[in-house]
Amino acid sequence: MGDSRVVVYPSNSSSSKYVKLNVGGTLHYTTIGTLTKHDNMLRAMFSGRMEVLTDSEGWILIDRCGKHFGLVLSFLRDGSIALPESRREDLLEILTEAKYYCIQQLVDQCEQALKKSKDEYVPVCRVPLITSAKEEQHIISTCRKPVVKLSCNRHNNKYSYTSHSDDNILRNIELFDKLSLRFSERILFIKDVLVSNEICLWSFFGNAQKIIDVDCTSIVYGQDKKHTKVEFPEARIYEETLNSLLYENRDSLPDSELMKATMSLGIDGNDRDERERVERGVDRLRRK
Repeated sequence: MGDSRVVVYPSNSSSSKYVKLNVGGTLHYTTIGTLTKHDNMLRAMFSGRMEVLTDSEGWILIDRCGKHFGLVLSFLRDGSIALPESRREDLLEILTEAKYYCIQQLVDQCEQALKKSKDEYVPVCRVPLITSAKEEQHIISTCRKPVVKLSCNRHNNKYSYTSHSDDNILRNIELFDKLSLRFSERILFIKDVLVSNEICLWSFFGNAQKIIDVDCTSIVYGQDKKHTKVEFPEARIYEETLNSLLYENRDSLPDSELMKATMSLGIDGNDRDERERVERGVDRLRRK
């Protein structure tokens, strides 16, 4: 913008006069009245108490990041602003700028917001509990992540359970809990213990469509009566969970080549290293 020069702004400048500000490359146009409304460094700059740097085109140069300067101006105009609550980093950046410009009221507001965000507890993992078929449909259709659902209604059983069925139901529930913690940022896990009549059924969804069911329940015949058998197909559940990651951040179905490659991967549910190897393989496939 040409040569710069140092000037002192007249103390008797009209409050309605507009000035041009270049803050770290971002340009702002505001009035003397806004800049001198509160007792801060900007008032000192535009009331003759401090020297200011201008370029040949009349832009007043302020050597600061201009990312939040518009927000600073809004605070000077209105006396308060709505601070961003989603990112703590933004609050810290705004606090730094407020301290630089000596705007104590904005400093206080930022510090209060930071304290509030620190005190609030944000769960690492949330697992919705389905209460109706309508609610389930809404969650699956609006979720951008793949969805894994465990339907578990162990009391909906007409027959007696086989010897290991109770233990296997618990193993399925424990695996669901472990997977939901491990993949909570990439997959939405939901649980149904009220709506479905299924005793133990895993369902996998992607792009609001069902991919596959893994039914852990079957009817077996004893010498005199039927029994309900619940199995724990750990390797199959791991495999389908990894397959569902193919639907992550996709607006369309995975291509057949990816699906075929992933479906061909076999894993041993008891081999942790093998499961991690398969997971790395799925991630490589997704990046192709």
